[in-house]
Amino acid sequence: MIRNFRAAGLAAASLVASIGILHATPSLAWEVNAPTISLPTLSAQEPSLAAPADAAAAEPVTLADPPAAPVPDVPAPRRAESAAMDAELECLAGAVYFEAKGEPARGQLSVAKVILNRTVSGRFPRTACGVVRQRGQFSFVRGGRFPAIARASAAWKQAVAIARMARDGSVESPAGKALFFHARYVSPGWRGVTRVAAIGNHVFYR
Repeated sequence: MIRNFRAAGLAAASLVASIGILHATPSLAWEVNAPTISLPTLSAQEPSLAAPADAAAAEPVTLADPPAAPVPDVPAPRRAESAAMDAELECLAGAVYFEAKGEPARGQLSVAKVILNRTVSGRFPRTACGVVRQRGQFSFVRGGRFPAIARASAAWKQAVAIARMARDGSVESPAGKALFFHARYVSPGWRGVTRVAAIGNHVFYR
């Protein structure tokens, strides 16, 4: 759980500024030069998403105008802090943390949106936890459990802020309605999918 709401608020403000720098329609292949935020660089783990059966044609990707940066709140009482991290947010942030920590903010947001896109696709479980824990989809999940998370780390606080923005829709994902992704250094040979974006270390598909 987040122990310091002031730090989380500042992190979210920085992320919104980072993600919302571009207002024009991006190309369908964002490269590694995407804006980054100053956080410790940690190696991203290779995802193991199952090969998709098919996908619809790619749609144009549009970035929404960024919202105004939130004003940090006074730290809430501990009881409120414990209630702030619900199970769905925890699963979503965990996937961002293990799959894309150290990646550009846009890349982390896109990983979160893939999970959320799956919940409404009709082809995957209907909850973030169900999607993340689905067998054979994410390599960091072992027996339905997550590895230990360094919850005091900047990487975890960033993952939580990204997950919140993805869930409330405050910033549009440059990967649009992508349902699949893999690391750049692997070639899964997927068929019947359309590449929609390449951001940081990941390539995204519909």
